[in-house]
Amino acid sequence: MKILITGANGYIGQHVVDKALQKNHEVVCVDLMPFSNNKIQSIKMNFLEKAGDPSLYNILGSPDVIIHMAWQDGFNHQSDAHLRNLHSHYAFIKNMIDAGCKSISIMGTMHEIGYHEGSIDENTPCNPLSLYGIAKNALRQSILTYIENKDVSLKWLRAFYITGDDNRNKSIFAKILQMSKEGKTSFPFTSGINKYDFIDVNLLAEQIVKASTQVNISGIINCCSGNAVSLKDKVEEFIKTHNLNITPEYGAYPTRKYDSPAVWGDATIIKGIMDNE
Repeated sequence: MKILITGANGYIGQHVVDKALQKNHEVVCVDLMPFSNNKIQSIKMNFLEKAGDPSLYNILGSPDVIIHMAWQDGFNHQSDAHLRNLHSHYAFIKNMIDAGCKSISIMGTMHEIGYHEGSIDENTPCNPLSLYGIAKNALRQSILTYIENKDVSLKWLRAFYITGDDNRNKSIFAKILQMSKEGKTSFPFTSGINKYDFIDVNLLAEQIVKASTQVNISGIINCCSGNAVSLKDKVEEFIKTHNLNITPEYGAYPTRKYDSPAVWGDATIIKGIMDNE
């Protein structure tokens, strides 16, 4: 398939490009920064500024599949950019549908759900408590409303807590690496008892590509492990694996009000997709 990947130079995007190439797809990347790989077509563009341009679909190569991951300030959940850019994201997806694209995947987030305890599946009610979650939830609802009675396969790929390639993200794991490089031997932390669904970015990228290119399942697809692991256990595992001389000061920070004691994704659908080669 010919796949357009937006946000291709982002933390997740680079891994998705690699997985798509491994599956022998033709890849077109669009990002604010050019993608340095001679196996792909790289387009440097702020496409959100051209979101309503009727020629944009052709400019972007008339792809069979779009994987839309571009999103400003994804690590800053209260950034005004989430709401400021919302209409442009909607206009872009609507434009691609109107131009003839029949298969579109959009990165979602478990933060659409808000406070929740237990397993999250495709029917779990959403009550987001951050601007990031609010914007993502609004985009999903608006696009699903727009495609009613249209011959379009929309996959909403709901991601959970992502690990791996930790020098390139802004997670606690990246911060631990940085503090260790600075010679710090301890750092303030929460209690660490909250349990989350962690997934390595390479596995996530594989799930994204497989979910986006299959033709049988549309709608919300949890991209996750299906397991809940305490943040404390994950942090201590990370420190041990990287042989770091640094220790968390548990309880120094409060838990965010929208973080559940334990939350994980129902992986039934994604496991079926991954098993169906």
